[in-house]
Amino acid sequence: MTDDRPAWARRIAAERAARDWSQRDAVRALRAHAPTELPAEDSMIRQWKRWESGQTPNDFYQPIIAAVFGTVTHALFPAPARRDGDREILAASGMETLEIVSRLNRSDVDSATLDALRITTDRLCSEYPYMPSGQLIIEGRQWLRRVVELHTKSLTLAQHREVLALSGWLALLVGCVEYDMGDRHAAESTRRAALSLATEADHPEVAGWAHEMRAWFALTTGDYRGVISAAQAGGEVAPHHSVAVQLAGQEAKAWARLGDRRQVEVALDKGRRLLEGMPHPENLDNHFVVDPAKFDFYSMDCYRLVGEDKLARALAEEVLRAGTDFDGRERSPMRNAEARVTLGVTAARDGDLEQALKMGERALEGDRQSVPSLIMTSRELAAEMKRGYAAEPAAQEYLKRLRILGQEKPGFLPQ
Repeated sequence: MTDDRPAWARRIAAERAARDWSQRDAVRALRAHAPTELPAEDSMIRQWKRWESGQTPNDFYQPIIAAVFGTVTHALFPAPARRDGDREILAASGMETLEIVSRLNRSDVDSATLDALRITTDRLCSEYPYMPSGQLIIEGRQWLRRVVELHTKSLTLAQHREVLALSGWLALLVGCVEYDMGDRHAAESTRRAALSLATEADHPEVAGWAHEMRAWFALTTGDYRGVISAAQAGGEVAPHHSVAVQLAGQEAKAWARLGDRRQVEVALDKGRRLLEGMPHPENLDNHFVVDPAKFDFYSMDCYRLVGEDKLARALAEEVLRAGTDFDGRERSPMRNAEARVTLGVTAARDGDLEQALKMGERALEGDRQSVPSLIMTSRELAAEMKRGYAAEPAAQEYLKRLRILGQEKPGFLPQ
């Protein structure tokens, strides 16, 4: 039988079940989060049944339901997608790559050229989730060199700051891909360059993302106090930008690995409140935009680590649903890989070795990977394999494959 209910209706039912709540319990939680008095309990239970059957809540109830489940409104009830596509980008800029490059060779730079560069930078940052790393690193470095060379041109003060900012965004992108490919030293140098450009341009958002990259690097190398330090530094620099949400997410991940459940909830709630108060992003594909669905990804990681397996599994399934198109194409292969690791970890804890191995193997597939992040989360699945299935040949084969992946990227070898 098929379940024709909307995804959000299936999700609230699954999240309720993951918490072992009755519908009455859910209504009581709803009441605790509501800013005003709600109707009588029996009336609200009937309303909750209608919601779980697929009747859409109104604008008053949507953010309250999201808060009940520790997420944000547009993660649970997505806004209509606004994807421009290459043709509309070309129409907006009026230029193709060849024309942009030829304009860059002139002695002065006009506003149309800067507009085209801004759109090109946004396009590259939007291709980060799925473009193969080898291809993206080449394109990113080419455009970074072109933009940096503009500093030798005749620029107004405003243009100079714009060029610095664009250089900063491209440096951030290149640094992320370098780290995905396992080149830690190059990535750190590029990150520092981006921070320097942000400082010179007085651009808090680029600076915030440079701090977020430091937090990410620290997380994947086991420096959890370093994660917290970088997250707090970035939050002070860019408190009103979406990067502050991701910094809170990284901080929560660090606290989870340090075993402090209370601080995990504090950090997640801080990020949720920040994100709930921000406008819905225009371009959800840009890597340096925190889309609402990404918050579920942070929470998934944290709940897996603190042993809340039912919640982690429910969120992993939601991450996979949100990260996969109707035709099976993966929009977010790196997030999906970590969601599969989560499903593998929870399966291993439940005694289902076959499912754990299936998810673990699938996580290692695909051309687009963030190797440090994938190895970090796969270490947790490896630990479960060693703990419960060390004598199983299939588990030994998976552990061998993971060791080989770590040896291919020195510095990220699982312990």
